[in-house]
Amino acid sequence: MFKLPDIPQGATKEQAYKEIIPQITALISSETDRTAALGNVAAMLHGCMGFFWTGFYLVKNGELVLNAFQGPVACSRIKYGRGVCGTAWAQRQAIVVEDVDKFPGHIACSSLSRSEIVVPLLRNGEAVGVLDIDSDRLSAFDDTDKEMLLGLCRTITEICFQNYE
Repeated sequence: MFKLPDIPQGATKEQAYKEIIPQITALISSETDRTAALGNVAAMLHGCMGFFWTGFYLVKNGELVLNAFQGPVACSRIKYGRGVCGTAWAQRQAIVVEDVDKFPGHIACSSLSRSEIVVPLLRNGEAVGVLDIDSDRLSAFDDTDKEMLLGLCRTITEICFQNYE
């Protein structure tokens, strides 16, 4: 049985990521089912970091389709270039949004979401999905989140999108 790591009281965001990312990697490295692996990544990030919503959308038939997630009910499908997720997919780069109400075309799956970070999963330069994380606080995400999650998403893509289909 796997147990969520105990993040020390008063740990910085960077310290917390450095504690959980190796454990996420170990947890998914032997998993042969993509959805099972992504589900555990979402659960670990959500449980350890205290995010409001944590999950994945994968590219299927020209749109992002909801995959493994933790949190309240979410939008099932997102079109290319729409909202934060669709924009990150189209631009193939991470996007940090301090206030979702100020993001043009933001798709409000939950009115409680206040800030968001979306990181693409890139395989051979093309986005095959995105990691989407929402907070119920304004300006919850910064460059530390961006850099740590970019590294994690590279690892996720190597394991979940190259070892198996």
